[in-house]
Amino acid sequence: MIGILRYFLFPLSIIYGFITFLRNKLYDWGIFKATKFDLPIICVGNLAIGGAGKTPTTEYLVRLLAGYKIAILSRGYGRKTKGFLLADENATSQSIGDEPMQYYHKFKHITVAVCEDRVYGINKLKEEHDVILLDDAYQHRAVKAGFNLLLFEFDKLLKWQFLLPMGNLRESFSNYHRANAVLVTKSPNPVNIVDQIDIRKKIDLTIEQRISFSSIKYGQLINLFTEETTDEIKGKIIFLLTGIANPKPLLKHLNEFSANIIQFEYPDHHDYSVEDLKALIVAFNEHPTKEKIIITTEKDSKRLLGDNLKDLLLDLPIFYLPIEIELASKDKFTFDKNILDYVANAKRIG
Repeated sequence: MIGILRYFLFPLSIIYGFITFLRNKLYDWGIFKATKFDLPIICVGNLAIGGAGKTPTTEYLVRLLAGYKIAILSRGYGRKTKGFLLADENATSQSIGDEPMQYYHKFKHITVAVCEDRVYGINKLKEEHDVILLDDAYQHRAVKAGFNLLLFEFDKLLKWQFLLPMGNLRESFSNYHRANAVLVTKSPNPVNIVDQIDIRKKIDLTIEQRISFSSIKYGQLINLFTEETTDEIKGKIIFLLTGIANPKPLLKHLNEFSANIIQFEYPDHHDYSVEDLKALIVAFNEHPTKEKIIITTEKDSKRLLGDNLKDLLLDLPIFYLPIEIELASKDKFTFDKNILDYVANAKRIG
């Protein structure tokens, strides 16, 4: 029924499409100003809303560029603050957002900052850093990034996609032409040749652009409070708590270990309430088995550490599952070299 109702939104998608088309043209024609900077700026983004794997891709770039002084600049989606903020020991998911909190906890050697105005944010960071990574900024055309890395989810690429609000595209699919490289995420490993051909036909890149395929690599479960790791989940009842755009790959992965998964699924960037967690805790405590565990995502875990929530979970076996991207073996060398060459050639002299 919901699918049918979405077709009634088609006229609004036409209007939305015209507005985004005109906005992009005004930038293309130079009527709207795009600021260029004299240091390497890599934008990681996508055309569709949510779930493409921007966070693990940004983390991959941090590891790849370990020899440089890196800053990640994010809008800080869902935060309750405004303006430019640097992540520090006082930061929370409410002050800077869940994804910046994840970067800050995971990479102590880099700078993490949030700002709605990316031009202002870059100006605050540029003197002290070699490279700036822009998280989710493909549509933020006020910044002329030196390298645009555009992500597409594998499954969604094989289906028809429509503009908002009828579909989930932020702008026309054809705007992949602005990208310097395309990364297809959440791919099967390996990708069969028929799907590769279909995708390469759909994304008709120039000779200068590159397309690569990546899959999800799951790490060990990490205790939310002690940071201890475990692999002992086989056969356990899993209570799965998610507030992400697309939990299906995670669910598929966990089904390899347990046939009994009880889901508590919320929208992307969900701001968990005490009532949300009490519902989970009651269900967990009332289940008769002793072989049970609570699992959440790494991004969700940052929203569960607020002062009003963490005390509810302290005595429970709650773990988060980190993920990384894994480049297809045939693509990894070229993908890495493309990024490294750009940064080496664009870096400031002196």
